[in-house]
Amino acid sequence: MNTRHALAFIFCTVALDVLALGVMIPVLPTIVLGFMDGDTAGAAEMFGVFATVWALMQFLCSPLLGALSDRYGRRPVILISCLGLGLDYIFMALAPSLLLLFVGRVVSGITSATIGTSFAYIVDVTKPDERAKAFGLVGMAFGLGFVVGPAIGGLLGGLDPRLPFWVSAAACLANAAFGWFVLPESLPPEKRMAFSWKRASPVGSLKLLASQRQLLGLASVDFMGNFAHQVLPAVFVLYAGHRYGWGETTVGLTLAFVGVCTAVVQGLLIGPIVRRIGARAAVIVGLLAGATGMSIYGLAVTGPWFWAGVPVMAFWGVAGPALQDMMTRHVSGSEQGQLQGATSASRSVAGLIAPGIFAVLFAWTIDSLPGAAFLLAGGLLAAAALVTWFVTARTRPVARVP
Repeated sequence: MNTRHALAFIFCTVALDVLALGVMIPVLPTIVLGFMDGDTAGAAEMFGVFATVWALMQFLCSPLLGALSDRYGRRPVILISCLGLGLDYIFMALAPSLLLLFVGRVVSGITSATIGTSFAYIVDVTKPDERAKAFGLVGMAFGLGFVVGPAIGGLLGGLDPRLPFWVSAAACLANAAFGWFVLPESLPPEKRMAFSWKRASPVGSLKLLASQRQLLGLASVDFMGNFAHQVLPAVFVLYAGHRYGWGETTVGLTLAFVGVCTAVVQGLLIGPIVRRIGARAAVIVGLLAGATGMSIYGLAVTGPWFWAGVPVMAFWGVAGPALQDMMTRHVSGSEQGQLQGATSASRSVAGLIAPGIFAVLFAWTIDSLPGAAFLLAGGLLAAAALVTWFVTARTRPVARVP
């Protein structure tokens, strides 16, 4: 197996899955508004429905795809999803009505739910001591997708609101073709597990996380971290405009700065850090760096003080890959797809409920303490570091034998 080519394909797949969300941010509201005859309020409500349904499909389908990959292998699940995502982009580019556009968005949520399967593939093909570094590279792809996606969507959407769909379709279909030639199967038949609808359902998959005390604790840390992360898409733009008077250009440059710092940490530093201090310490240090960065964001009275928090916040990126590494050691090779599907479902729950909480808190405290949402996120990360300290204090993770 050419591990380098396989990981390059997984990197591209995750980046494109995230682009599936990010590229729509600038253009989808405009298209929805066009279908609603200029009713801005109605378009805003409908756009919220689109976002919620997309996250709901992730919640429902991530465990299903993970379970299918445990049964039939990672390769067919990933390639079929890539092909389906590309075809769905074409469908949305041609959608003549709001209903069909909505259907396309539902399908997009389903076919984009392969990130968990991609992480399971990484577990299959990497040695345990190299796993955190590999997760970090994929995390870098995730972050770059969120930064580059809206930029590409805005640039192409200025020419034609439907153009981003066509470009994304071409990229996804080309990636599927690339994967057909370079992506080998990573899960041998003797390590596969029989398919079960109980395991494939969101509730059933989450039972795996509760099967061991330490795994449940680590899953709780993962949920808290993803919950805290939702503060950025929920309130950052409004917060920056209200407190610092930033416009679109400054916001875009700040996001680019965030992307560069995150890419440096996740692409270059995770491997050396985990080798130096271990996965447990890397999780704790990363979470505390995130808590500090969130506190700087929430307390910064000027824009430059906010920017000072960006490099500090970037080291939060160490925690996720190290945490993933620790969690994968608690289950057997035949359960990695279910594990990744369960964690993806958990993150989808965070994505469903956290934005509303942070947005309401920002609205309530906008005059008295405008950074309250960031301070709450920082508190959650500090609490997650404390949970990590306690649940990993004595026992070592041991993979189960099915």
